[in-house]
Order: sequence, then structure tokens, then C-alpha cells
Amino acid sequence: MEPVFTFLHMVIAIINFSTAKESVCILQGEPVYPQLWKNGDIIVGGIFPFHSSWEIRDLSYVSMPPPLKCMSLDFRAFQYSQALIFAVEEINNSSSLLPGVSLGYKIYDTCSSMARGVKVALELINGNEKSESNENCTKPSQVQAIIGDTASSPCMAIAKSIGPFSIPIISHYATCECLSDKMKYPSFLRTIPSDYHQSRALAEMVKHFGWTWVGAIRTDDDYGNSGMATFSKVAQQLGVCLEYSLPFFRTYSQEKVLRIVEQIKSSTSRVIVAFLAHWDLEILLHVFFEHNITGYQWVGTEGWISDSAVATLDKHNILQGAIGLAIPKTKVMGLKDFILDINPLKSAGSEIFIKFWEAMFKCKYPTQNDSADIKICTGNEQLSDIENTFTDMSLLPIFNNVYKGVYAVAHTLHGLLDCKQTCTSKKQPDPLTFLEHLKKVRFETSEGEEVYFDVNGDPAAKYDVINWQTNKEHQHVFGTVGRYDSSFPVHERLNVNMSSITWAQNTNKIPISVCSESCSPGTRKAVQKGKPMCCFDCIPCAEGEISNITDSIACDQCQQEYWSNPHRDTCVKKEIEYLSYDEIMGILLTTISAIGTFMTVIIAIIFFKYKNTPIVRANNSELSFLLLFALALCFLCSLTFIGQPSEWSCMLRHTAFGITFVLCISCVLGKTLVVLMAFRATLPGSNVMKWFGPPQQRLSVLAFTLVQVIICVLWLTISPPFPFKNLKSYKEKIILECSLGSAIGFWAILGYIGLLALLCFILAFLARKLPDNFNEAKFITFSMLIFCAVWITFIPAYVSSPGKFTVAVEIFAILASSFALLFCIFLPKCYIILLKPEKNSKKHMMGKNASHS
Repeated sequence: MEPVFTFLHMVIAIINFSTAKESVCILQGEPVYPQLWKNGDIIVGGIFPFHSSWEIRDLSYVSMPPPLKCMSLDFRAFQYSQALIFAVEEINNSSSLLPGVSLGYKIYDTCSSMARGVKVALELINGNEKSESNENCTKPSQVQAIIGDTASSPCMAIAKSIGPFSIPIISHYATCECLSDKMKYPSFLRTIPSDYHQSRALAEMVKHFGWTWVGAIRTDDDYGNSGMATFSKVAQQLGVCLEYSLPFFRTYSQEKVLRIVEQIKSSTSRVIVAFLAHWDLEILLHVFFEHNITGYQWVGTEGWISDSAVATLDKHNILQGAIGLAIPKTKVMGLKDFILDINPLKSAGSEIFIKFWEAMFKCKYPTQNDSADIKICTGNEQLSDIENTFTDMSLLPIFNNVYKGVYAVAHTLHGLLDCKQTCTSKKQPDPLTFLEHLKKVRFETSEGEEVYFDVNGDPAAKYDVINWQTNKEHQHVFGTVGRYDSSFPVHERLNVNMSSITWAQNTNKIPISVCSESCSPGTRKAVQKGKPMCCFDCIPCAEGEISNITDSIACDQCQQEYWSNPHRDTCVKKEIEYLSYDEIMGILLTTISAIGTFMTVIIAIIFFKYKNTPIVRANNSELSFLLLFALALCFLCSLTFIGQPSEWSCMLRHTAFGITFVLCISCVLGKTLVVLMAFRATLPGSNVMKWFGPPQQRLSVLAFTLVQVIICVLWLTISPPFPFKNLKSYKEKIILECSLGSAIGFWAILGYIGLLALLCFILAFLARKLPDNFNEAKFITFSMLIFCAVWITFIPAYVSSPGKFTVAVEIFAILASSFALLFCIFLPKCYIILLKPEKNSKKHMMGKNASHS
């Protein structure tokens, strides 16, 4: 096959040489001519897709491919070319910019083909194009800069091809973020912001409206894929999830398109972010109408959001309420009128004008083969009678981008050619020098707009927020409802007037598009297994934890002395608990303590009144009064356990309790010993009572009590009790209690009381059956039995009781044991004194002994 191609090329080259030997400029292969041109000292190139498609060719690979046949005239490209021509004419007529230097232009049609775009770009810069006049090619036709192309992918191909030549290409509509890479595209600049900013702005806008679950459709090319990649990345950082991200291209098969439709229908998100070129969206509109895909909130890019052609095609209100970003509106004096004036195109007399005129007015210039029923073009048709994309001025900001690109070239030339009253040279500057100066150019347009390029060759990113609204005639109109400026601080970049927005289905209520409803304060988000982070369950915060914001991802632990409220949305001071005088339990225990004290005082009064009676005298009245005094102190010491613990109350409560109870037990022990010794004294020859008379009884009570006093002093000196906030027993409240300090001291006090009580119980038990008509040892035995039972039960109850109940248990033990001593020892005597006075006699007291004798 390779020899065949070599032979064919040789034949074609010979034929071309023989037919064009009189011409200096010889083109190899298919000749491509500019559609619009004008000679000048310095030439500006233009590359625009005058046609949106081409006829599919049958490539046999055995012969030269036929010329590309362009189809589907695109009026937008004519508007772009008119903007270029307007800028050139305005500069040539200016006395202050490039005086004495005329700019020319050569504008090519790419037919929306990347291969054709690269080809015409190389022909613009190689300096060997065939002259379009009858003159020989006596001067190079290399251009100073190229304005175009309209889409990102063709720009990438062109910029890579001409990059080594340092010829700048300035695009007015290629927004792909990838073109900001100066390593790959060193000579590419643009007058439209990069999709890096637009993608971020769209993500911030989606988040601003509260949509966290959205779908996305993108054009399956560099523009759509790169833009959607940036959008997805930023959206994820902002907490927005994509339910789906579907590619689409106008050449997709019906099967692929149906899969897109099914994906959208089965989705739950109600917002669609469309990173689409306008011609792709036009195709999708027909498909969506056929499958009744309506009611979605659309979010659009500058590629279609302000395109009136798309709005005209949306006859079924599929895009109603769409919102998106557009290049800010600008006004260039005379540009609109110039674009609508076809004379510059008509005067060119080119073949493209004939095609344009026939497509514009749907007529045909007369030829020999025309049929009689064809409308003939006269050339005098009025543009005012036509309403189509060419007469639509909704893309004036894009036309202005073309205008600014040409002016950037002119201002750079003005500086390099040292133009003052007139330019000192008309020679084209060196491409590399020109490119470096073009990157640094900075100027203001006649309307006051500042134009410059950053280090990536991009302009400042500013957008209008556009909303599709419906007028009285039920037509779509573009309302500006906000603005985005990337030069502002992050939280100030997006400014939207929410009240002026019309949403999908022509409502004033913002649509809801979330995978899961927001988690209210008091709960946290838990991502559902196998699903994106926007799909979650709301888990209530645990006790002691809170979340005080919506959609919290974690609950915060409250500080040590704080606890969560019932709603788990704020930390409140923990309830402080202690046994107080105000609560029922405190009042009850205080009352019982007061009753016990009162009864003790009454019994003491009774005993004092009847102190000379036999029953009082026989039971050692001195020890009885001392015991009653100690019991009164026992009842009163229980009050030190009630109320908020303080340093003095913590030290007083246990020491007072320990000393008073030892005093009580010592008195009871003394009374028991008196009973035993009294019996021994009745035996013949016994002289024991002289060793246990009143002085010895007092001394024994003092000695036993002094031991407890020493234990208490040591405890208070070494490690005394102190107020303590117990945070462990209850998580939700603070227990104010007295820490024991030294546990050994506390248990030493209890142990000593227990030892005396046990000794007293044993002695009383031994004396319980001594012969006497009124044997006090019986009552002491019973009282000590109750006393020991109470305190043995106290130990496990004290250890296991929580919070203030620990204190209550201890008070109960004190009161119960005190009442046991009071009732068992003194009530029988009071009964005889008050109710059986006849038994309160010495004869009755000694009755049994007399009978025995």
C-alpha cells in the first residue's frame, strides 16, 4: 500500500507544479482559502466554525480524500467574525492607536473540525499561502496573532500545533481549565475566564442553595470532562454529592442516549448540573421532551445559560427556572449595529457571503439549473424582517471577548512599534517578543473595562448569575439575579438576590434536592454503608454529648461539670446533689432527729424529777444522765450530715459521730459492769464494789472516750475529710459529698465503736439472767443487739448506696441505733415511773432476793 501512496503523491505533485508554474506560492494537497480577508501592514488571523458539521466522506485509502464538504451554517460564527472585523476597522480609524499602521485580517472556516482547524492555523502562520488576488506571493503572509477558536478541544489541538512557533492564539470562548497549563500551551491566551473558576462558582452556588444531592450531564470532550472534574472535586469539598455524572456527545448512538434517559428517570436528585455545549443541549431537549423528563432544576454554564437559541428551542419549558453563570453584560458602542450591518460581508464578495445570504433569507441566487418554484435572492432583502440567531444579540459579552482580543494585539503592537505621533516601523515584531509583551499588556477599553492576562493567560473571573424566567408571552427571558467575582474573599464571592429567582415549574419556592434530610441539632450524621457521604442516617448524640449545628458529623463531649440537655443540643451545668434540708428526705431525717433529741430531753427531765426514787438510784443515775446527754448529742450530730458539705462540716460530722457514740457505748458498758459487779458484791466475802465505785465508772467512761478522741485527732491531723465533687457515681449530676481523706481513720473510728459495742453486748448477755426483779442487763442486751444489727447492716448499705443516699444511710444508722439505746434502756423505767409507781420501791426492786433468802 505504501508504494501506491508514494506514486500517487508524486503524480499529484507533478500535476500541481505543471499547472501552477507561473505562481510563486504553491500549495500541496487540498487548498483552503480564507472566507473573509483584508490586506494590511500586519495581519490578524481568525478561526471560526462557520459551519457546525461536515459531510461524512468515504475514505478508500487508495486515492486522495475528497475535499471536506461543510454543512449546517452557524450564524454565531458570523457574529464572531463581524466583531473581529469591527475591532480592526475601529483600530484602523483610530488616530491614537497604531497611527500609520493598517491592520488586515484573514478569517477561516473550520467546519467544526479539529483537523481542519489545525490545517488552517498552520496555513495562517507558514507564510506560503496562495494569494487570493492575481498578484504573485511577493511578501510573507504570516499573521501576528490568531483570534479563535470557539471551542476548547479545537483550541487545544491548534495551540499544541502552533505553540513551537510562538504565535499567540487568543480564544473568546474556550474555557477548559486544561488550557491554563503554560507548559503544554505556552502561546494560548483567552478573554473568557477559565472553567476552573466557573466550576468552583457552580459548586459554591449549588451549596448556597442547599442542594447536596445533584446529578450532572457533561459534554464528552475536553470542555465538559475537565469542567466537571473540577466541579466534582470542589463539590465534594463543600459536602455536595453527585448521584450521577453522565457524558453526552451529539454523535452518541440512540442506545447510549436511552441509557442517559433511564439513569435520570431512576434518580432521586431533582437538580441537574449541565456542563454542555449549546448544540449538545439542543439535541437533549428533544430527547427529554419525548421521554417526559420535566420538573428538574437545571444549573447551567456560560456555554448555554444565556443563549437565546437554546431558550427558543425549549418550547416545552424543560429548562424553566434554570439558573447558571454567564459572562457579565457589557456594551461596546457601535458593535451591535455593526454586526447587524451585512455590508462588510456583502462587500467582500466571497462565496461564504452567498451561502450566508441564502441561509439567512431562505432564498437562492439564480443559476442555470434553478427550478421555477425556488425563491430568488435579489440582494436587497432587509435584515429587519428576519428574526434568528444572527439577529439575536444575547451573546454580546462573547462578541466583546473577540473585540478585546483584537485590541490586546493592537495595544501590544503599539508598544513594540514605538508608536507616538506615528509608528516608527510597520514591520511585524518577532513572534516570541510579541508573545511575551502580549502576556503583560494591560489597558482599558473605551467603556472603562480593564483588560489583562494573568500568569496562566486568563482574565479575571467575573460572572453574572442568570435565571430563566417566563414573561407574559410565556417566553424565556434572562434575568440577572446575582454576581460572582473570584477576586473577592471566599465568603463574599457569590451574591444572589434569592427573592428575585424563579425556580423550576415556575415556583418561588426553592427546590429540595438532598439524599437525606438534614440532621437537626442533637444528632449526628452516620454515612449509610456503600453510599456517598450525602446519604446518611441521623443518630442521636449519646448522653453527655451534644451537637448544636445542623448536619453535625460528630457530637461534642460536654466538659466535666456539664451535661447534655434532653434535646442534646447544648451543655448545661450538671445538677448538684447533696442531702439538703429543703428536700423531703432531709426534712424527714431532721424531724426524726429533733424528735429523738426532744424525747431524750423529756426522759432526762423525768429522771431528774424522780432522781431520788429507787428505780433511778438503783440504775446508777449519774451514768444514766451522762448516757442521756450522749444520746442527745448523737441525735444532734446527725444534723451535721445534712446540708451542703463544707470543710468544717466534713471534719465535724464523722468526729462528732465517733466521739458521741463512744461516749454512749462507754456509758452503757459502765452500766453493764455495774450490774455485774453489783451481783458479785452480794456474794459472801466479796469486796469488788470498792474497785468499781462512781470514780472508777467516770474514769472508765473518760478512758474509753479518750481513745476515740485520739483516733479522731490523728485522722484530722494526717488526712482529714474534705468536700468533694463526685463525678463518677452519676454521669448526669455532681454529688457533693465528704471524701474520707484517710479511709483508715474512718474505719478505725467505726471499728473502735464496734469493738466497744461487741464487748458491751457480751457482758450484758452474760448478765441477762442475774436474779433481780428489775435486771437492767436484759434491756442493755436487747439494745446492743439492735445496735450491732443496725451497724452490721450499715456497712454493705453504705458501700452500695449512691450519692446522697450514702449520707442518708449513715444518718439512718445513727438515728436507729440511738433510738434503740433510748427506747430499750429508758422506756421501761419511764413506764414504771409514770404508769406503775407502786413498783418504784426498794421492796419491789429487791423482791426476788428476799424470797430466796
